Amino acid sequence: MEQILDVYAQMNALRDVDTRLKLFIGVSAIIICVASQSPAAPLFIAVSMAAITVVLAKIPARLYASLIAIPISFALFSGIVILLMSGGGDPIITFSLLGFSISVTTSSANLTLLVVTRTFGGMCSLYFIALTTPVTEIFSVMHILRLPRGFIDLSMLIYHFIFVLIGETISIHTAQVLRHGYSSFKNALHSFAMLGAMVFIRAWQQGEDLVIAMDARCYDGKLELAEESHSPGTIAMGSTLVYLFGCVWLAWITATMKIF
Repeated sequence: MEQILDVYAQMNALRDVDTRLKLFIGVSAIIICVASQSPAAPLFIAVSMAAITVVLAKIPARLYASLIAIPISFALFSGIVILLMSGGGDPIITFSLLGFSISVTTSSANLTLLVVTRTFGGMCSLYFIALTTPVTEIFSVMHILRLPRGFIDLSMLIYHFIFVLIGETISIHTAQVLRHGYSSFKNALHSFAMLGAMVFIRAWQQGEDLVIAMDARCYDGKLELAEESHSPGTIAMGSTLVYLFGCVWLAWITATMKIF
């Protein structure tokens, strides 16, 4: 399960679409969402990106919903705080809570809606990249963009060890659960401390093993990367520009739009 994003990134229906084009769409959509002054453009981007990911890339809708529910839940809780704590505008609802008078105003409602839709649109754009583009190809694009080679190699190693640590943590935690390591609060504290110590030790050992393996393969300080061998087609590039232009136009014409 810890590798589920990589599995779908390798097997989705948009796997063979040029990586640079997918990154251009996703990153541009995120920038438009952040820069938009009204919820219309971020909401349109969220719906369209979700449709592209589920319909065109053929990512299971249930999986996509479970993934997007995690950041959206955080955004909704943050929105509730903004709704109750920020002021300005005319009151919409006024009520008492624990002896305090709390008002929901038009300004706080508009700001909450904008923040939630921005988050929704940005996360849908980010999941479009994550579920359709293998990370190894993203590293290749970073190399094409002439980012520092040390930064790229370090990013690749960090990404590799994320899954190493997840795998080690799952294995150790499963062994502890089978031995009733979390049967009581005291046992849970002891097991959690042992888990943290063992993960650190295993990570250190895995790092040492990786260095030995790389030296045995004549590692010269550079990790080889496969580069893109084809360019995006004219139709694909044109469709991308039309879509992004439409998003920018929608953000521009709705810049002063207020829901409340």
